[in-house]
Parts: sequence; C-alpha cells; structure tokens
Amino acid sequence: MSAEDVFEVVEQESKVSREEHDAAVPELRVALLNAQCDLGNSDHSVIVVLGGLDFQGRDELLNTLHEWMDARFMDVESFVPPTAEDEAHPIAWRVWRRMPLRGRVALFLSDWTTTMLADLQEDGEVDAEAFTRRVEAIRRLEKLMTADGTQLIKIWLHLSKSELKKRRKKGRKKQAGASFGDEDQAVLDEYEKGLPWFGRIIEATGTADSPWHLIDSAQKRHRELAVGRVLLRELEARLASADSPPVTDSGPVLMAVGADGQETSGRQPKTLADVDLTPRLDEEEYDERRKAAQARLSQLGLEAREQGLSTVLAFEGWDAAGKGGTIRRITSAWDARYYRVIPIAAPTDEERAHHYLWRFWRHVPRDGHSTIYDRTWYGRVLVERVEGFAEEAAWRRAYDEIVQFERQLSDHGMVVQKFWLHIDPDEQLARFKAREKTLYKKYKITAEDYRNRERWDEYAAAVDEMVARTDRPSAPWHLVASNDKRSARVQVLETVCQALEERLAARQASKKRKRSR
Repeated sequence: MSAEDVFEVVEQESKVSREEHDAAVPELRVALLNAQCDLGNSDHSVIVVLGGLDFQGRDELLNTLHEWMDARFMDVESFVPPTAEDEAHPIAWRVWRRMPLRGRVALFLSDWTTTMLADLQEDGEVDAEAFTRRVEAIRRLEKLMTADGTQLIKIWLHLSKSELKKRRKKGRKKQAGASFGDEDQAVLDEYEKGLPWFGRIIEATGTADSPWHLIDSAQKRHRELAVGRVLLRELEARLASADSPPVTDSGPVLMAVGADGQETSGRQPKTLADVDLTPRLDEEEYDERRKAAQARLSQLGLEAREQGLSTVLAFEGWDAAGKGGTIRRITSAWDARYYRVIPIAAPTDEERAHHYLWRFWRHVPRDGHSTIYDRTWYGRVLVERVEGFAEEAAWRRAYDEIVQFERQLSDHGMVVQKFWLHIDPDEQLARFKAREKTLYKKYKITAEDYRNRERWDEYAAAVDEMVARTDRPSAPWHLVASNDKRSARVQVLETVCQALEERLAARQASKKRKRSR
C-alpha cells in the first residue's frame, strides 16, 4: 500500500467519545510515567518526532504530553524556522546539537523530514535530484542514531484537505479553540501538490528500525489517545527487550570518485609502511618554505572567509609526533577570530551520555570559519578499539558512520583534510626522553605514554585499516613523515594551501558557468 493510500485509510479513523477518552487517560498516564522512569535508568535515549500537517494539533499535543509525563526529563526542540546559525552549518548539525542525553526524551517539532520540501523548492517546484540526496542523508542519519541506541518514534499527524477547510472556516468565525495560522494556510494552498511528496518522504524514510506512525489528527481526543498509546507501546517494547540495537559490519567501504563524480571501488589504500621517514629540511630551507606557505595560507584564509568557505582539519598521530607544533604553524597564519582549535581528551560524563560523534558535531564551524581538531572522532577505531573501550561491533560500525559524517561536511562545501603524523618507535622514545628534561614539556609525559608503546603494532594495524576504510577524495588522509619536524610542518602547510586553492578555484569556475547560462 502506498503512502497516499494510507492517508486515505487514516482519514477514515473513528472518533473517540469523551467517556472513552476520560476513562482511558488515567491508566495511560501512569503507564507512561512508569515507562519514562524506567527509561531514566537505561542507557538509551528517545526522540519522538512530531511531524505532519497539523501544526495546531501538534502544539496541543505537546502541552498534553507535558501534563501526562514528567516535564523535568523531557526536551523540546523545534526546527522551524532555521536560525542564521543553522543555515551557516550542514543540515545535520542542527539535529546533532539537539540530541538528548541517554535516559531522556526529546520531542522534535517540524523535524528534518517534514521541513525538507521548503528547503528543496526552487520557483515553487521540488528539485527531484536534491530530494533523493536528502532522503538518503536522512536514512543514514537515522540509521546511525538507532545503531547507537537512540530510539526513534516518528508520529505523522495527518489532516485531510476537507478538515483543513473546516478549521479555516471556524477560525474566520472566531470560534473557541479554532485558530488557523499562516502555516495552516500554506499547507492548504499547496495541499494537492505537496501531499504526494510527503507520501514519498514517509515511504522512503520509514524503516523497520524507525517506522512512521500515521495518525488522523482531526479530533483532539482521538489524537491524544492514539499518540499516547503508540508512545507507551514503543517504549515498553524497547525497555522489555534484552537485545542490543541492530548492528551490522559495513564491510570495506574503500571507494574512489570516477569521472562522472560518483564513488566507485578501486582506490589503492595507504599504509604506514609506505611512508618514507627519511626526508629532512635544513633550517634555511625550512624557514623559506614555511614563511612562503604561511603567507599563502593567510591570503587563502581571507579569501575563504569572504566566500563563506569553511575548513575542518583533523590531526591524529603517535604520541610526541608533533601535532601541537604543526597546528601552531597553521594558526599563526590565520585570524584568531575565525578559527578554533579543539583538543580532544577522554570524554566527559555529558559526552559519554551522547553518541560519540555528538561532541565533534558541536564544534563544526559555521560558513567562513575553521575548526582544527587535535585528535578526533577516529579515537573510536584507534584507542577505543585497541584498548577495548568500545565493543567490536561498535568500532566496526564506526567506519561507515565516520564516512557519512565527513560526507555531510564536504557536501555542505567544507574543505576537509585529515593528517596522521608518523614517526618510528626510536624517534618517539628520543622525544619522550627530551621532554622529560624540558621543564615546560614534562607534563606531556605520563606512564600511559610508555605503556602505549608496548601496543605499537596493534595501533599500527588499526591505523592502516582506518585509512583504508575512510580515505576519500572529499576527505583525504595524508600520512605525513614526521621524524623531522621541519619537513612535517612544511608538508602540512603546503597541503592545506593546495586544498584551499583547489576549492576556491572550483567555486570561481562554478560561478562563471552559472553566469554564462
């Protein structure tokens, strides 16, 4: 049955009498409160998506749920209208920053699906190709949420066109409780054109892990009981289940981009064994190339700000490989008002209560700005893998999750560059000894650093698999020979410059093509 056929069936739902409603509510409220209490002691969160065409009913339902359940442990997030800050980031950013803590319920109003038609319209028509891309992005996002333990309960509040007309008529007569706003009028005006697209959204984004529940929203009593019972059934089923959320190993995801711009298999992986650690620069050549690259980077940073081009630089590497010094050579060329350096350490209690990508999404830069991550989301497939902090199913799943995360950044137009600073064990040991003798560096050395050396081969194997599975033309890995700090710093500076130059040139070429049409 198609979604449009389902709409017709939903519209035929019977109404609920006052007596039936009043008799059912007390028991339903107690059960919902108990389920919410059990949720608070669990390790997963719940997102209730309130989508659909009934904005008045949605708002009434929101107030009802706050009366029936414990409002102290519920969050309400609205996605309309998007703020200027929302529009300056990838679309998924506005969802990630609103993700609830484990044990809490979040109510999402006008979610990332029901608002998409307005985003994708041009001259009143929906861009079909952009629609397909957005649907795929939504499916990937929801899969990522549910795989990590977030329960999605998606409610579609449906209204027939005749019901919308009745509400408008009542609103004009100013009858009590019959408000009819601009959003309702917009839905009515575009009802015939928009309903098939909404049907496609429901069909494409309703999955076994996160199905849509279509509910006739014409009558308040029916709406309340139907939604309350759906929430209770879904919450109790999840809490009673001892099974983990579905987890699949995505398998090898190594892909390359062909001439048509589509990703295909065949790109050769890089390994640490491929890195030649012998390159060195003397001080004179280093100063010359560093200053030239920094001057170039300063100018490119200015052009990027003017064009609203943002940059994400991700740094990983062995302890004492020189990440901090390299980052300082980059930031000295940029205006401090437009970049942030985010050092990543062990997650806080708040961060552990979210999906592991949440703390990185928080710092994704707005248009025209840059973020440099000193250690990154790759900790899930490195330290968490090797040290056993993440279960095997979780870190194996992370490869695909990371690829999708980085794709959302690049699809927004960001420059994404990833660097692994590589040194050999002898060089690392020499730097450890040198740090112990330097007063302002002694704090960098701990017993943990020496202990990690014992698992060098395990980490090296994890790095090789990480690069093979997540290297992409749009978010490439650069394995940087760092036994010589001067050579490493210059290589990184010049690589960042080249990436910015190529992206800025591509933007200019795109603008010229548009003007010539």
